[in-house]
Amino acid sequence: MDLLKFVTAGSVDDGKSTLIGRLLYDTKTIFEDTLEQVKMSSERRGDGHTNLALVTDGLRAEREQGITIDVAYRYFATPKRKFILADTPGHIQYTRNMVTGASNADLAIVMIDARHGVIEQTKRHSFIVSLLGIKHVVVAINKMDLVDFKEEVFEQIKSDYLSFTSKISIPDLRFVPMSALDGDNVVDRSTKMEWYQGPTLLYILENVQVSNDHNFVDSRFPVQYVVRPMSNEHHDFRGYAGRVAGGVFKPGDEVTVLPSGFGTKVKAIHTFDGEIEEAFPPMSVTITLEDEIDISRGDMIAKPNNKPVSSQDVDLMLCWLGERPLIPGGKYMVMHANNDARCMIKEVVYKMDINTLHRVEDDKSIRMNDIGRVRIRTTKPLHGDIYSKNRFTGSLILVEEGTNNTVAAGIII
Repeated sequence: MDLLKFVTAGSVDDGKSTLIGRLLYDTKTIFEDTLEQVKMSSERRGDGHTNLALVTDGLRAEREQGITIDVAYRYFATPKRKFILADTPGHIQYTRNMVTGASNADLAIVMIDARHGVIEQTKRHSFIVSLLGIKHVVVAINKMDLVDFKEEVFEQIKSDYLSFTSKISIPDLRFVPMSALDGDNVVDRSTKMEWYQGPTLLYILENVQVSNDHNFVDSRFPVQYVVRPMSNEHHDFRGYAGRVAGGVFKPGDEVTVLPSGFGTKVKAIHTFDGEIEEAFPPMSVTITLEDEIDISRGDMIAKPNNKPVSSQDVDLMLCWLGERPLIPGGKYMVMHANNDARCMIKEVVYKMDINTLHRVEDDKSIRMNDIGRVRIRTTKPLHGDIYSKNRFTGSLILVEEGTNNTVAAGIII
């Protein structure tokens, strides 16, 4: 079975945690002891029913306040597919947590409260989803039971959302009216919204095709670790371990190693189960080469006629995660594709207004949860691609040197 990683996003009280709880409950993937704890917590809170939102709200502060603070990851499977889901917070001050949860997702579920329609957080999260290159988005218009399951409410929200997303890029966009509390159109079809003839949420999750989202054209292999067993059996073995970030590698392929620029050929590709004839994203493998070349962690193996861009001047779209604002001219550590370097903020080009998607050029202060375009200068070249071509080699993080805190997530543009 293949794996789908998806994230839930939306404003406060849109029903994200309830939806996930309902999804896990109706697919019978909640452990009995977990369900018992949820029932006890529901009784203590005086909910009057088993509050399925508490399935993912694991922190005590979350259960007391009835909100999501941290990203909650859950793993489950159906007969068709395995899933990793990330339940992210809806509050504005926790937008950085939403960015973290969505950074590795193949699909995003954007929740909208049918009573309130498209609001600021809906736009904020949708823009971040587009920025992070998530190609598949399901807009779950929740709490339809509170608007009497009216089709015109669903169609109005759909129209408003499409009007906003016409300015951003989401290739695969679907809309599902539902009631997460009662389970309408989550796993089973609703009998109360017969005007909706589309699939249920679970059907979409089980059948959406994400295998083609990887870049199989531009061959990229960032070296994570040099394997030197030095045992009697493998005394002269020298392999380069990592995850294939793009393209296809086969024994006999001519490759170039960056930053040195030396050329060689792939000798063999090893996995835990033995040698294989080809490696492609997102496989983790060990590659051996025909020539002895000085290669270490952070180097990049690519094809000689299709190399990544190597540059010390990099343009980024940054989502600022740190509590202290960005310092123009400030120095940070940059972590990119198993490589690290120091960098300086050369220029803040503009800041994004999430509501209008306009560029703000008169106020370039970047604070927590802000998104803006910046230019950085690194101490050594980064070997990357634009993010729209490759999500792995096109993304990086900035780390504050004094505290080792991750202060920004960036994509190369």
